[in-house]
Amino acid sequence: MTAPERSAPLVSLLQLQRRARQAATPQALGFVAVNETLQLVPYRQAALWTASGLGQVAAVSGPPLPDPQAPYVQWLGQLFRHLMREQAPAGELQPDTLPETLCADWREWLPAHVLWLPLPAHDRPAAAGLLLAREAPWAAHEVGLLTELAHAYGHALDALQPRRPWREGLGSFLRRARTRRWLAVGMLAVCLCPVRLTALAQAEVVPSEPFMVRAPLDGVIDRFDVRPNQAVQAGTPLFSLDTTALRARMEVARKAVDTAQEEYRQSAQAAVTNDKTRADLVLRRGKVQEKTVELDYTAEQLARVQVKADRAGIAVFADANDWVGKAVTLGERVLLVADPARVELVAWMPAADRLPVAPGDTLTLHPQGSPLQSFEAQVLTVAYRAEPTREGFMAYRIKAAFTPGQTLPRIGQLGSARVHGGWAPLAYVALRRPLSTARQWLGW
Repeated sequence: MTAPERSAPLVSLLQLQRRARQAATPQALGFVAVNETLQLVPYRQAALWTASGLGQVAAVSGPPLPDPQAPYVQWLGQLFRHLMREQAPAGELQPDTLPETLCADWREWLPAHVLWLPLPAHDRPAAAGLLLAREAPWAAHEVGLLTELAHAYGHALDALQPRRPWREGLGSFLRRARTRRWLAVGMLAVCLCPVRLTALAQAEVVPSEPFMVRAPLDGVIDRFDVRPNQAVQAGTPLFSLDTTALRARMEVARKAVDTAQEEYRQSAQAAVTNDKTRADLVLRRGKVQEKTVELDYTAEQLARVQVKADRAGIAVFADANDWVGKAVTLGERVLLVADPARVELVAWMPAADRLPVAPGDTLTLHPQGSPLQSFEAQVLTVAYRAEPTREGFMAYRIKAAFTPGQTLPRIGQLGSARVHGGWAPLAYVALRRPLSTARQWLGW
């Protein structure tokens, strides 16, 4: 045998592989597989099976399209389903290994020697197969060439198939019994995993033991001498009340004292010669003392209209314009003087999220506007009953002291406090709120 004759099968193999890669549709590839494979080895009949849909005979040698109602095609479909179900390896088929229904009609539809070639895919088991039949036995070198060609056909057919969505692959993975068992074990382990009970509560940084500045008397605030958050010292003027009414009262009281003193002087002069006038002298003296006391009281009130700080700190209030011109009553709180180095945390834990919190437990403050910053605090007191908040929901008031050794937040800082409770399984933590809601609706 000359060199060209020896290389002819390899050239045909390469040409068929190129034709398979150039096929634009599965139908074109099927035509190449059942008809043009004849260039590599001789055969009488060929058929291609694909698993698309419920599985079908995609091509047979000779006609361009197989007739699915033809008895020959229907018998081939039964044969292919048996081979795919049994995952038959590549090689020559023996009729006595087939079921009786297939073996009985073998001689009617196929020659004696039939070669079965599964078409493997690169990422999953073979879903297609090529069947070649002839009267002569299959040589070993022919089986080797056809097996190599089957790999090329399988790769080309897999490339022409629409890609399965990831949901389909996931569904097939989850349908495996072993996968479901491992998932059940994993879910049980996750549900029993202990986690910390936590709840979020609105929180605010407030001064600790502040000095409360109240209105010294009834009146109208005339002016503010400090700004919000301004540092003040002991004796620094804070605000003043309007003095118009007090000055008028003081002037009236002064004139009343002058009148009483004049009446007393006249009575004292007349008492020297008149015994009756001497009896009224005691009453005149008492009236002078009364008017003098009223004058002193008014003068004392006038001296108190300017309120000063009793200690050093910062003035804590919202805006001076909220108070200027506003009428206040005796003892009404106007502002606070607080020490910025002495602050504490007040949190309102919703009644629906109540956790068994006790003094000494830990709180974590996450301030608004600072997502990378947090502050640790320890619970001091927990209210025994819930009370309505400014937002209108019922909550338990929690006071906490910041842990020493950290930078303290500023007074008035708002944020969310994470309240840490005990440990519980993850399933309980996830179902705690739904179960509570269900109990409220069902009444059990």
